Amino acid sequence: MSDHQYKFNVTMTCGGCSGAVERILKRLEGVKTFDVSLESQTANITTEPTVSYDTVLAAIKKTGKTVNSGEADGQTMSV
Repeated sequence: MSDHQYKFNVTMTCGGCSGAVERILKRLEGVKTFDVSLESQTANITTEPTVSYDTVLAAIKKTGKTVNSGEADGQTMSV
């Protein structure tokens, strides 16, 4: 199996918001790389094949930020 590519549109209003998302992704096991952009309101994450979309979505939601949309390997997913 190959790595997963997840993309989320997350409402972030300041550096603290994007920092919170970055901190939770750093601690999430199986995350290989991530790029959180305050400017574009996105979080792009590459994970190992064993990490599910729902796991990453739940972790981002724990920060209290609103997740507006999500994609898993190019497919639109529910949030």
